[in-house]
Amino acid sequence: MKKFFIYFGLGLVVAGIVISIYVLIPSQFEVFDHKLRDMLFLNRGTIETSGQVAIIDIDERSLKEIGQFPWKRSDVAKMVQNLGDAGVSAIGFDIMFPEPDKSSPHRVISELGIADIVPKDKHINYDELLASTVAKTPTILGYTFDFDDREIHRHNEAPKIPANFIQINKGDHEYLPEADGVITNIPIIQNASRTSGFFNVWPDSDGVIRSVPLAIAYDSKVYPSLALELVRMAFQEDQMEVIYDESGVRSISIAGREIPTDTLGRISVNYRGPSSTFNYIPAVDIIKGDFNTADIAGKIVLVGTSAAGLLDLRIMPFDSIYPGVEVHANVIDNIIATDFIHIPAVAPAINVFLILILAIVVVIAIGYSSALVFPFIIAGMAFTLLYFFNYLLFTEGVILSIFYPLFTLIFGALASIITGYFFETKQKNLIRGKFASKVSPQVMEDIIKNAASGEDAFIAKEHEISVTFSDVRNFTNISEAAGDANTLIEFLNQYMDEMTQIITKSEGTVDKFIGDAIMSYWNAPATVKNHTEKSVDATLDQIHAVAPLNVKVKKDQRFTNICKMAEDMGVEPIEIGIGINVGVATIGEMGSSGRSDYTAIGDPINLGARLEALCKYYNSMCNISGQVKDRIPQDKYLFRFLDLVTVKGQSIPVEIWQIVDYSDLSKTQWETPLYLARSVSYDADAQGNTVISSSDNEISGAVEKQRLLDELEYYNSGIEAYKEARFEDALKIFRDIEDNWPDKTNKNIYNMYIERCEHYIEEPPGDNFNGVFVHKTKG
Repeated sequence: MKKFFIYFGLGLVVAGIVISIYVLIPSQFEVFDHKLRDMLFLNRGTIETSGQVAIIDIDERSLKEIGQFPWKRSDVAKMVQNLGDAGVSAIGFDIMFPEPDKSSPHRVISELGIADIVPKDKHINYDELLASTVAKTPTILGYTFDFDDREIHRHNEAPKIPANFIQINKGDHEYLPEADGVITNIPIIQNASRTSGFFNVWPDSDGVIRSVPLAIAYDSKVYPSLALELVRMAFQEDQMEVIYDESGVRSISIAGREIPTDTLGRISVNYRGPSSTFNYIPAVDIIKGDFNTADIAGKIVLVGTSAAGLLDLRIMPFDSIYPGVEVHANVIDNIIATDFIHIPAVAPAINVFLILILAIVVVIAIGYSSALVFPFIIAGMAFTLLYFFNYLLFTEGVILSIFYPLFTLIFGALASIITGYFFETKQKNLIRGKFASKVSPQVMEDIIKNAASGEDAFIAKEHEISVTFSDVRNFTNISEAAGDANTLIEFLNQYMDEMTQIITKSEGTVDKFIGDAIMSYWNAPATVKNHTEKSVDATLDQIHAVAPLNVKVKKDQRFTNICKMAEDMGVEPIEIGIGINVGVATIGEMGSSGRSDYTAIGDPINLGARLEALCKYYNSMCNISGQVKDRIPQDKYLFRFLDLVTVKGQSIPVEIWQIVDYSDLSKTQWETPLYLARSVSYDADAQGNTVISSSDNEISGAVEKQRLLDELEYYNSGIEAYKEARFEDALKIFRDIEDNWPDKTNKNIYNMYIERCEHYIEEPPGDNFNGVFVHKTKG
């Protein structure tokens, strides 16, 4: 849980940083957002148009056949007339006629001074001819607003617009772009037109046209764009609405269609595809009448140019060379099809929410994953985001920021990886500090590996473990004989070094040293397969290792007094007893905030300690509980049933067994059985290596083992009689072994049962006897 809150907090920090950038300096990364959205357009590809818009193109071929532009107004008039005769619904000019036609006959005649000799019917005014044709056809002229505050255009009158603009919920602030001046066609042509529309467009900071203004304010009036006015004329509407909200312009409504815009009244263009997605008809074909009327009848036609020399080529998401007239065609087609894309008013709030959620999710996801899956998480989330934004853009028509969520994904992933590396390094150091002296290097690596995968090695949890307690016999006498603290510590270190190596080599964990005692356990912090069996093997190996260790101690001058004390007592310098238990205990980091340790607590631990304390009572070097016996291979060890008791501090009866030794030493590193230890002596050769010599060459290992098995079989028959309350039969067996059995392998157990049988014979326990003996002391 602590790790979760760390990464959750990191996610909030990442979100806070990204949101701050988004809110405070949004324009700095706007170009990246635009480019990512352009990629979605390219990925989507070309889509069908409504088929209601066509483009009359002043292309290279038309210029070659008709001549350089501007053309004679008579040719333009003929083109307009032919379009009108073909039954188009509206004609829009994406070009202007700001100057009189210099090729007009009446102008040439006047300039040459030959008006008197040229017949009056030859004094043709091409401007009047075009104006007359414009007046008779559904033609909308184009013009442009000036935003450079040039004096020459400042007081020009804007064209008359027959439709009304109603502004709804407009406050005192003007949100529409405000023009400083206007550039129109020459009056004779401008005044002949039914209506007009501006064709101003502004590219984004990277030069790409992605949005187009639908309305511009000039002299406190609102004027429609060429595309909007063409739609109005085609739908024969006489009213348009500009709808505002608290942020600015929300939409523009026409013919029952509410066109969503940005706060400045600009429509985001849902481009149909690259150039020539719409039907292009060369202007020369229209002039010559060489076209199919069905291609344009009833449609809105735009007159524009794709010729490079006429400088009306733009950049858009699909193309870097795109005729400007097709931009207007896309806007008209968007309005007709009503498949708009727009930035909703709540987009900033949605973007912030996405950044926040994404930052938290990606940081936590990376924080809880391994390095191998990092690329898959990042790629998967990036693909999901792009799919989500693609769906919103082309299915729901909603434009949201793409860059900032993707930036959040990358930034959050990097922050999580770096933080994870920092905490992983710290965790490794912490683990090494806690377990370096407790476990083997292999177990250490397992713990670190598990910690790296998200498992908290220190958190307290319920877990099954096998626990052992070992204790040095006669330690009080050893302490007194040592003479000083340094000698005692050196003596203990000699013993504990040997035992610790055996424990860690068998994947055990040394929990703590308690004076002369060692507490250790298996299956924590790392999982250990067959942990109970390994704990038993380690215990027997420790007991076997004591004899060679005693040889070293006796040769060491530092411990002369201790060895003399042992000799006087008739014991070895080092004799140990070990208790083993298995069960579910609480494992984890325990202690105060300033001082703690990784340890285990619980009833299984307490019982393990009691079993060790009873080793002396039962004259056993290794006591195990019945649960331990049930978990280990029965043919691998030699067992002796000791007792069924309730130990001090426990209420449930526990079987206590002695493990005498391995049943087959040939499968181990040891040569001499523990039950033969009294028959052999250990010494050291010139190089200090331990050698074994027999004190009774007539006794073979095989004979001694069979004698042990016979003893155990006879003893077990006595135990069966005891459990069945046949105390006289049991007493007879136990006395026979105690008095007559040669080389008994246990010095206390028979007398113990003799005393109990005599007690129960004298004071019968009744029919409820269950064989349970209650220990009143710990050992």
